[in-house]
Amino acid sequence: MAILREKVLEYSLRMSRSGMAPSTWGNISALDRGSGVVAITPSGMEYDSLTPSDICLLDLEGAAVEIGRKPSTETALHLAVYALKPEVGAVVHTHSVYATAFACARREIPVVNATLAAVVGGRVPVAPYAAPGTRELGLGAVNAMGGRPAVLLAAHGVLAVGSDLRAAYTVAEIVEDAARIACLAGMLGAQVELDAAETARIRTEYLRNYGQGE
Repeated sequence: MAILREKVLEYSLRMSRSGMAPSTWGNISALDRGSGVVAITPSGMEYDSLTPSDICLLDLEGAAVEIGRKPSTETALHLAVYALKPEVGAVVHTHSVYATAFACARREIPVVNATLAAVVGGRVPVAPYAAPGTRELGLGAVNAMGGRPAVLLAAHGVLAVGSDLRAAYTVAEIVEDAARIACLAGMLGAQVELDAAETARIRTEYLRNYGQGE
């Protein structure tokens, strides 16, 4: 589990230093499906102070695999995603400013740029409000997310998922970037959204051709 812990720490530091997780807020986890072990950030600790041993190891029921730090207060959110989305291997929860502004306004992030179409495949939906730290928050998020890899948590922040940490973190970055662009486009007077057919075409091409392949 050492590598899993190191990866969670690596992306936690990236998230914090990017400004997407102010202070001790936001959280990241990754799942080793083979062993059923989840590595998740600890509760209330400054990211720059963390070492790999501070990353908590849990089973899929939330029980500690080894004695260590207290895990994130959003553990139930992460575990709900893993339980309901078997294709997911990592969860990134940010409080990035522009996307969270959409979450607080209960407004979906529109597909104003091709990058969001490619990475998310459509608008970023908004889950109904549920109390932080509850399984209900996770259930509502998964339901609202549908087949997309991101959802806004009303009055809260962003939830991004992926097959691994790199994929999930990329989704979180692209969602924040699209939210910022949408805000700026709105200030210019026109949030012109890509239509559904073009969004689907871009998404298909991205899944088929982006990257270096195997």
